[in-house]
Amino acid sequence: MTSEYDLVVVGGGPAGSTAATAVALRGHRVLLLERDTFPRYQIGESLLPATVHGLCRLLGVADEVARAGFTLKRGGTLRWGRDPEPWQFSFSMTPRLPEPTATAFQVERSRFDEILLRNAERVGVEVREGAPVRRVLTGEGETAGARVRGVEYTAPDGTVRTALARFVVDASGNTSRIHGRVGGPRVYSDFFRNLAVFGYYAGGRRLPEPNSGNIFCAAFDAGWLWYIPLRDDLTSVGAVIAPEHYAAVQHDPRAAWRDMIKACPEVDRLLTGVPVATEPPYDRVRVRKDYSYWKKSLWTPGMALVGDAACFVDPVLSSGVHLATYGALLAARAVNSALDGSVPEERGFAEFEARYRREYGVFYEFLIAFYDMERSERSYFWSAKKVTRVDVDEAAAFAELAAGVASGDAAVGASGRLGARWSAAAAELDDAVGRLATDGDRVNPLLSTRVVADTFRTGNDLQEQALYGGPLDDSGPPAPDGLAVAADGLSWSAP
Repeated sequence: MTSEYDLVVVGGGPAGSTAATAVALRGHRVLLLERDTFPRYQIGESLLPATVHGLCRLLGVADEVARAGFTLKRGGTLRWGRDPEPWQFSFSMTPRLPEPTATAFQVERSRFDEILLRNAERVGVEVREGAPVRRVLTGEGETAGARVRGVEYTAPDGTVRTALARFVVDASGNTSRIHGRVGGPRVYSDFFRNLAVFGYYAGGRRLPEPNSGNIFCAAFDAGWLWYIPLRDDLTSVGAVIAPEHYAAVQHDPRAAWRDMIKACPEVDRLLTGVPVATEPPYDRVRVRKDYSYWKKSLWTPGMALVGDAACFVDPVLSSGVHLATYGALLAARAVNSALDGSVPEERGFAEFEARYRREYGVFYEFLIAFYDMERSERSYFWSAKKVTRVDVDEAAAFAELAAGVASGDAAVGASGRLGARWSAAAAELDDAVGRLATDGDRVNPLLSTRVVADTFRTGNDLQEQALYGGPLDDSGPPAPDGLAVAADGLSWSAP
């Protein structure tokens, strides 16, 4: 009932499949444990180019994803900010990434996740579905800080089994039962403390070409709506609103969802006369609340957290799958480097954590600036989404989380310097979006803003790694004593 591995991955979603595949590609023995049986439903259908053309290519699955027939996404269309008319942004962020890679996909996660999981099996990962993990095992009982040595899980036949490993990666999502082994309880963001209620329509009108596959995000008084064209006959629609609406949503989720859609004319007119979906699993209206959080630490000896088990910021920029898979790739680099003896475990996982925190931090900063752009100040929701309303304690916690993004000073939030930085970023972004609406396709003013450049830099580097074997610009490691990335993108190397 006991087996030994180099790595045990808990969770078979994009983060888990990424970590497992990237380690198995180096010839190591990997076990992946998934509590459900695939295909299974999951929210988060809108991807970024870094996932499609960077991560998927490194894992060897880009061609299969391209052949799957997912809706092509060239960028985003938004009714947001000072302009009363919708505006677009394109993923064509740099001329060094050719046109086919300046796109992404809208995906049914049940299909996309299964493609990644089956690819993991093909490269040698031992995948066990219907196998929930019961607890984490250490070499010294349950002593805090003791090295993680493996997990105990329930096999599909009901027997309790043990899998020992050099490393464990928790990729079991926001409902993880084992994340507390690393970094203590989650730190929840008060600024991004929202409620999402979402469901599906059996079709819906599309935006004019060439942007028919774009995600459409529209702000309205109670919050904002996403509109994702998954197929000609399937559209994902969700409302992000203040948690004060929870009682009404809990009483009748479907009625609350429909009311929110009717309150946003830009989305409501796209759905006039369109029936709601009746095809399982898209026939349900679902709710998720308090989903923006991070952990004070992302690894402990023998174990790392990735994906929603580690952190989540906000759905508005479709960053969920990117942060999950990028964090998983970082963890796999640390595992591979430790297993082959090229980089000590502590140094490799310190690099994992520094880069993961930085990536979370730049998205967090971008989203604060992005929320600040919306001008519906008469509404309770939007008046609370201003840079000036970021709680001092949260700003200080963010500064500690993302040391090196804004400052190494953990008290930067209390001093007001971080607030000034965020205010400047919001003003710069607002100005760039205003110019975007008038400049057409001649220039992309967003590229000139610090917050946009920072947010997409890692994604561009990841795509260039997959296409050219490394970033075309030497951006260097996050810290002066940090590590570089191996040519195949799967481990660390000394700079």
